[in-house]
Amino acid sequence: MTPEETAAIADLRQPQTIRDRCQQLFELCQAGKLKHFTCDLSQLDAVATYVVETTQQLYPDFDVPFHSRWRHFDAGGVPRLARFNEALTGLSVQEAARSRLDLAIVSVLLDAGAGAPWRYHDREADQVLGRSEGLAIASLHAFQRGVFSSQPNQPYQVDAAGLQALTAQDLADVFQVRADNPLVGLSGRLTLLHQLGATLASQPQRFGTDCPRPGHLVDYWQSVYGTKLDAGKLLTEVLESFSDIWPGRVAISDTNLGDVWAHPALPTTSPDSHLVPFHKLSQWLTYSLVEPLQSAGLTVTNLNALTGLAEYRNGGLCVDLGLLVPKHDAVTRDAHLPSSPLVVEWRALTVVMLDQISDRVRQQLGKTPEELPLIKVLEGGTWAAGRRIAKHLRPDSGAPPITIQSDGTVF
Repeated sequence: MTPEETAAIADLRQPQTIRDRCQQLFELCQAGKLKHFTCDLSQLDAVATYVVETTQQLYPDFDVPFHSRWRHFDAGGVPRLARFNEALTGLSVQEAARSRLDLAIVSVLLDAGAGAPWRYHDREADQVLGRSEGLAIASLHAFQRGVFSSQPNQPYQVDAAGLQALTAQDLADVFQVRADNPLVGLSGRLTLLHQLGATLASQPQRFGTDCPRPGHLVDYWQSVYGTKLDAGKLLTEVLESFSDIWPGRVAISDTNLGDVWAHPALPTTSPDSHLVPFHKLSQWLTYSLVEPLQSAGLTVTNLNALTGLAEYRNGGLCVDLGLLVPKHDAVTRDAHLPSSPLVVEWRALTVVMLDQISDRVRQQLGKTPEELPLIKVLEGGTWAAGRRIAKHLRPDSGAPPITIQSDGTVF
């Protein structure tokens, strides 16, 4: 690998590069040089108002928690997390933190879009849930049953051997997949978990030797960073730790880049200048690790270094409320691959718009970035508002305005 390639890979793992590349496409959009979207900034205030209204419905006192996987486990008002935490009370603080990291990591990696038809029946609560909440609760229940553990007497863990022993039928059972209850990308999810198992076994310095687990990252990060870890650095650590699990897409010198995509309008002056990183699931994971790390005494700082998530709820909000305007009918008519320039444009413009929406939301509420960081605007927030407007405009499905051909590992 050349020094230039090494530098390019490191650059693509920085959150600032996400913002910089997305900004490049936004500037091309403003100059009328993108094929698929224009941007109507006159709608910014209206979108921000819609987000504020949505936040007020969910959090009337505007005491908004972090946007993370942990919010989904109590879906429908059922205190599943309280029961989970009660089960950890006999463990040491450190072991409980490892268990929380194990759950967060495996649950987030299983959180790519489920598809509109899929449902999960929580029999204990007698609730039927779809999409992210259904995936979350299915993964929580599987975790509590020890599905991801190779040690029957230690169910509340995820380990390399447990993951690598999983079969397609095991995962189908976890998600209650049947002919009349299909889940998008089931095989892609299984491959992801198998590759996670292999990655855990291949990095003993991060994941331990006797029983490699994702949760051992808390010990590794404490040994390297002490009690404080910058959020941007945490994302880079997540990307370095898990880069080998992603399906082979764009690579530099055989290094898999993950959720990184080429766009033809960008220059090819260096190994990475034409590439746009998003790292949606990795950033979602980084957001979801903040609270488990706090439980172990490790504070994550500078949360605004991370970007908004380039996924279909945030992106759908921007399209449905007229902030991002398709330039032709095929944008909303056809299904698109994640690698398509159309989807790359949509996601990049969404990242830029989320920063601008957040600024307008703070202006309307008289809040500072410290008082209302992006991680809370997303939760309050843009993600919920995207779901709300989708349900209003497409009540039968609540689907986003743009259809993605997903393999279960991107969105």
